[in-house]
Amino acid sequence: MRMLALRFASDCTTTGNIAAEKENSTMSDKINHAPLAYENEPFLSSPDGRILRILSEYAEPLARFRREQIQDTVVFFGSARVHSHDAADADLAALNPPEPQLTHDQRKALRQQALTARDMAHYYEDARRLAFLLSQWSSQIPARRRRFVVTTGGGPGIMEAANRGAHEAGAKTIGLNIHLPMEQMPNPYITPSLNFEFHYFFMRKFWFAYLSKALVIFPGGFGTMDELFEILTLAQTEKLAKKILVVIYGSEYWNRLINFQTMIDCGTIAPQDLELFKMVDSPEEGFEFLRDGLTRFHLEPESRRKFAVPEIAKTRP
Repeated sequence: MRMLALRFASDCTTTGNIAAEKENSTMSDKINHAPLAYENEPFLSSPDGRILRILSEYAEPLARFRREQIQDTVVFFGSARVHSHDAADADLAALNPPEPQLTHDQRKALRQQALTARDMAHYYEDARRLAFLLSQWSSQIPARRRRFVVTTGGGPGIMEAANRGAHEAGAKTIGLNIHLPMEQMPNPYITPSLNFEFHYFFMRKFWFAYLSKALVIFPGGFGTMDELFEILTLAQTEKLAKKILVVIYGSEYWNRLINFQTMIDCGTIAPQDLELFKMVDSPEEGFEFLRDGLTRFHLEPESRRKFAVPEIAKTRP
């Protein structure tokens, strides 16, 4: 009997140990922490997390602009395909001698493209010069924060030229880049702490207008025209409570592209709508217009300012 009792006790102990091990194993499977929502990468990258991604493209640039003491900006737009004089001359020289595998028509087309690029190169140099003059002047404005900081889309072409001119003036300069399938790399003249990359086009466009006090439009394509007409529409419809100066650079290009007088003749815009912008043909002329307008509309005495900086591009109610 005693042996049976000992065996029974041993069996009960063994059974209890096995049950405890199973329970402990089950409990250890259950106590893993769930990921924090803001560290949950699948959620943040999902459609449900889109609102957080959008808000991030508002809050993070705003924090950086405040940290870098950026009060307002002057935004340069223009083609990414315009090269500097040196680059255009090098591309033209590279065609000699011509590639033997190319047909006569292909060689002719390539040469014409290179000649056109060289003709357009003066716009690169003019954007560089205008950004230099503007940055040199704005850097000397007595203010607690940086005024009229040259801002671009951060890519090559006219964007690079404007960032380059500001950089050569010793000023900070902003690049608002965009993530594209055809990778657009930031140009090397952007101030590193003011180099941004956006996913959402509309958030990038928001930041172009948000602190802008002036827009400078060089020859460009669809994107340039999009930005030009968006700001002109907001100004025309009085949706902006601040004055944004608009400079359109290069009358030869723009008059061939757009006949504003036709719009007046057909009644689609009013004659006074042409006063929303200024057409200029030299960096000095553009700078004088910007300097005088920015001084008149945005350099009033400190005591008259209503808003803490950075100033919001507020709309009318």
